[in-house]
Amino acid sequence: MTQLDWIVLLGTLAFIVLYGTYKARGSKNVTDYLKGGNQAHWWTIGLSVMATQASAITFLSTPGQAFHDGMGFVQFYFGLPIAMVIISLVFIPLYHKLKVFTAYEYLESKFDLKTRTITALFFLIQRGLSAGITIFAPSIILSAVLGWNLLYLNVLIGILVIIYTVSGGTKAVSITQKQQMAVIFGGMFLAFLIILNFLPLDVSFTRALEIAGAGGKMEILDFSFDFENRYTFWSGIIGGTFLALSYFGTDQSQVQRYLSGRSVKMSQMGLIMNGFLKVPMQFFILLIGVMVFVFYQFNTSPLNFNPSAVKDVLKSEYAAEYRGLEKEKELLQSEIKEFQLEYVRLEDSEAKGVLREKIQTLNASEKDLREASKVLIKKANPAAETNDKDYVFIHFILSQLPRGLIGLLLAVILSAAMSSTASELNALGSTTTIDLYKRNSPGQTERHYVSASRWFTLLWGIIAITVACTANLFDNLIQLVNIIGSIFYGNILGVFLMAFFVKKVSSNAVFFAAIINQLLVIGLFLMDKYEIIKLPYLWLNFVGCVTVITIALSLNLLMNKKEPTV
Repeated sequence: MTQLDWIVLLGTLAFIVLYGTYKARGSKNVTDYLKGGNQAHWWTIGLSVMATQASAITFLSTPGQAFHDGMGFVQFYFGLPIAMVIISLVFIPLYHKLKVFTAYEYLESKFDLKTRTITALFFLIQRGLSAGITIFAPSIILSAVLGWNLLYLNVLIGILVIIYTVSGGTKAVSITQKQQMAVIFGGMFLAFLIILNFLPLDVSFTRALEIAGAGGKMEILDFSFDFENRYTFWSGIIGGTFLALSYFGTDQSQVQRYLSGRSVKMSQMGLIMNGFLKVPMQFFILLIGVMVFVFYQFNTSPLNFNPSAVKDVLKSEYAAEYRGLEKEKELLQSEIKEFQLEYVRLEDSEAKGVLREKIQTLNASEKDLREASKVLIKKANPAAETNDKDYVFIHFILSQLPRGLIGLLLAVILSAAMSSTASELNALGSTTTIDLYKRNSPGQTERHYVSASRWFTLLWGIIAITVACTANLFDNLIQLVNIIGSIFYGNILGVFLMAFFVKKVSSNAVFFAAIINQLLVIGLFLMDKYEIIKLPYLWLNFVGCVTVITIALSLNLLMNKKEPTV
């Protein structure tokens, strides 16, 4: 990090915080503070929705996911456009018609207070955990790579977000997210162009894609029903649709983005914008990871990208063995580079096919060396994180990018962390105020509820920082956030679908079904984790939604017929 990088990084973050605080000052009533005065244009809503979902985890983990496993992860998002259309046609008109501040208000009008409360609590639990992880994700990676203090980073990111979120509410979040998305898109496009520029002169973009394809990184579609594979076309279309319906239709961090729209049409256009752009955006981020893979076919890469894990093993009795693996990898790397240069110059398809097989064999050997290094790291420190997917892109940024751009890409990562965390804290504060506090303490002034919302937002900010300071890495950070969501979202979505479409089901049946089903889904997740059954987490959204409806209808039949129904 040079002085120029620090100027770019700190200047970008300071501008976002100060701009958001200044532009959104002076909220005097709940509508202004929680819904931005209903003044948002469709493009503001669209960018805000995208920024809320595109956390730092997206820009740290997704390229690493593609580097190791290829483009198949994009299938995870295939259900999103379908969900955007359904939400635009069904959810948004209902929310606007009732003039709700939170999604969970609608549930009381259809069922009762306890159903509204339990659903809001499920949201608060899962989103409170996720807010901590969106702070923790960039902190632990920047801490490991740059040597910055992890605790201080968690606190710094949390405080920066709290400043403008508490002061300006929803309007501050939406305003700053436009600036943050500009920084994010600009930084990622620059990174992509620089990677292509760093490839050998013989390697055009088309050739780079060919090399990636030979390395098995361009296998986008998998139509199998194999539960051993988390990401298939079917899990994306079915599980991904239910996840997106739950997230964008019932998660207050997203609902609050489009409730701030000037009209139903503005909200709908903002969501449709997100539906059109989200899959291409994720495809592009994954493609950056694939191009990093191609870059390292011609350049030396670490045996393991996590510097703190490497440091542990090099201080242990296994250091010599690890050094031996590094030397083996260097020899493999030189062979891979030689064969790849020959591959891009060949025109004969038969000769290229033979050479492709040799390259694939060498890449498989390199993968085996990486796996062997993880075994040594675990022996040296059983608590060490061996999965280095989250460190691939940040390593490339710090080791390859020119001065100034390092600061810009770090600003991208921290901006993404701030944008998603701000939406989450804003939603947590709103839900706590409207669904728990105001509902049980009616009759106070508008200023009182605005003040209460600020205090609850501050409280959730402190909780998120605390979660971040006590969190641990779990396989891959982008998967961890989606796993937490999948455990809760299907259940919540099922409750909402019953409210929308099932006319005769008792409130008690829905309430008890939600509790029973939540325990069931957690049990299914644990059984998959400990390999008792195979059920990839994306399917939990579909299963959770179907089972809560089934349980509620069954309980409704068993309960007293005299209970009033809706």
